[in-house]
Amino acid sequence: MGAPRAISEIKRDLETFVGSKIRLKANRGRNRIIESEGVLESIYPNIFVVKVDERKVERRISYSYADVLTETVELFVYDNKDDEIRIASAN
Repeated sequence: MGAPRAISEIKRDLETFVGSKIRLKANRGRNRIIESEGVLESIYPNIFVVKVDERKVERRISYSYADVLTETVELFVYDNKDDEIRIASAN
Protein backbone atom coordinates (compact mmCIF):
# COMPACT_ATOMS: atom_id res chain seq x y z
CA MET A 1 0.00 0.00 0.00
CA GLY A 2 1.44 3.35 -1.06
CA ALA A 3 1.53 6.62 0.78
CA PRO A 4 -1.63 8.75 0.73
CA ARG A 5 -1.85 11.41 -1.95
CA ALA A 6 -1.50 15.07 -1.10
CA ILE A 7 -4.54 17.33 -0.96
CA SER A 8 -3.15 19.39 -3.85
CA GLU A 9 -3.16 16.30 -6.08
CA ILE A 10 -6.78 15.52 -5.18
CA LYS A 11 -7.74 19.12 -5.96
CA ARG A 12 -5.95 18.97 -9.32
CA ASP A 13 -7.83 15.77 -10.22
CA LEU A 14 -11.18 17.36 -9.38
CA GLU A 15 -10.45 20.52 -11.41
CA THR A 16 -10.60 18.54 -14.65
CA PHE A 17 -14.13 17.32 -13.87
CA VAL A 18 -15.85 20.63 -13.01
CA GLY A 19 -19.25 20.58 -14.72
CA SER A 20 -19.31 16.78 -15.02
CA LYS A 21 -22.01 14.48 -13.69
CA ILE A 22 -20.73 12.58 -10.66
CA ARG A 23 -21.91 10.07 -8.08
CA LEU A 24 -21.09 10.88 -4.48
CA LYS A 25 -20.82 8.43 -1.59
CA ALA A 26 -20.42 10.12 1.80
CA ASN A 27 -20.01 8.48 5.20
CA ARG A 28 -21.94 10.65 7.67
CA GLY A 29 -21.08 8.58 10.76
CA ARG A 30 -23.07 6.06 12.80
CA ASN A 31 -23.47 3.79 9.79
CA ARG A 32 -25.22 6.49 7.74
CA ILE A 33 -23.94 6.46 4.19
CA ILE A 34 -25.44 8.90 1.72
CA GLU A 35 -25.28 8.20 -2.00
CA SER A 36 -26.44 10.80 -4.50
CA GLU A 37 -25.82 12.00 -8.02
CA GLY A 38 -25.13 15.55 -9.06
CA VAL A 39 -22.80 17.89 -10.87
CA LEU A 40 -19.39 19.00 -9.62
CA GLU A 41 -20.18 22.70 -9.68
CA SER A 42 -17.09 24.52 -8.48
CA ILE A 43 -13.67 24.22 -6.89
CA TYR A 44 -12.35 26.54 -4.18
CA PRO A 45 -9.02 26.57 -2.32
CA ASN A 46 -10.30 24.46 0.60
CA ILE A 47 -13.63 22.98 -0.55
CA PHE A 48 -15.52 21.75 -3.59
CA VAL A 49 -19.25 22.12 -4.24
CA VAL A 50 -21.62 19.51 -5.66
CA LYS A 51 -25.07 20.49 -6.97
CA VAL A 52 -27.61 17.75 -6.20
CA ASP A 53 -31.21 17.46 -7.38
CA GLU A 54 -33.22 15.52 -4.80
CA ARG A 55 -36.99 15.27 -4.91
CA LYS A 56 -37.27 18.22 -7.29
CA VAL A 57 -35.23 20.40 -4.91
CA GLU A 58 -31.84 21.69 -5.96
CA ARG A 59 -29.23 21.70 -3.17
CA ARG A 60 -25.56 22.50 -3.00
CA ILE A 61 -23.34 20.46 -0.73
CA SER A 62 -19.75 21.35 0.04
CA TYR A 63 -16.98 19.01 1.11
CA SER A 64 -13.34 19.56 1.90
CA TYR A 65 -10.45 17.84 0.17
CA ALA A 66 -9.54 16.34 3.55
CA ASP A 67 -12.86 14.43 3.43
CA VAL A 68 -11.60 12.73 0.28
CA LEU A 69 -8.16 12.16 1.80
CA THR A 70 -9.68 10.44 4.86
CA GLU A 71 -12.07 8.51 2.58
CA THR A 72 -15.15 10.02 4.23
CA VAL A 73 -16.24 11.00 0.70
CA GLU A 74 -15.80 8.98 -2.50
CA LEU A 75 -16.41 10.49 -5.93
CA PHE A 76 -17.15 8.68 -9.17
CA VAL A 77 -17.57 10.23 -12.63
CA TYR A 78 -19.44 8.76 -15.59
CA ASP A 79 -17.49 8.32 -18.81
CA ASN A 80 -19.04 8.39 -22.27
CA LYS A 81 -20.17 4.74 -21.99
CA ASP A 82 -21.99 5.33 -18.65
CA ASP A 83 -19.28 3.42 -16.79
CA GLU A 84 -18.14 4.76 -13.44
CA ILE A 85 -14.56 5.82 -12.82
CA ARG A 86 -13.35 6.68 -9.33
CA ILE A 87 -11.88 10.16 -9.64
CA ALA A 88 -10.87 11.10 -6.17
CA SER A 89 -9.35 8.77 -3.65
CA ALA A 90 -6.66 8.84 -1.03
CA ASN A 91 -4.47 6.32 -2.87
